[in-house]
Amino acid sequence: MTNTVPIAVLRYFAARSPQAVVNCFSDDGTAMDEGNMYHGKAEILQWREAASKIQFEEEILSSRQDGSQTIVSCRLTGDFKGSPVNLDFCFELDGDQVSRLEIA
Repeated sequence: MTNTVPIAVLRYFAARSPQAVVNCFSDDGTAMDEGNMYHGKAEILQWREAASKIQFEEEILSSRQDGSQTIVSCRLTGDFKGSPVNLDFCFELDGDQVSRLEIA
């Protein structure tokens, strides 16, 4: 899998702190999760800080390219309602940074 997944996406999944996740995004990057849109690094940091209060693990199941998107399918398991859940992480990149992430 690591041969086909862009390094920016691998860095996102390897990030262990909210700030490390933010560092994966471009300055004007966006993230959409649970129907909420987060614009720019400050809002993305707030989103990841809130998410870090929930214990969860991500297991990567597969990845694929769809045009300009890298789509990574994951199983999230943790102390949240509906666990476990399978989600697609849809990444768009700007060079070596994430410009857009949609989790669905």
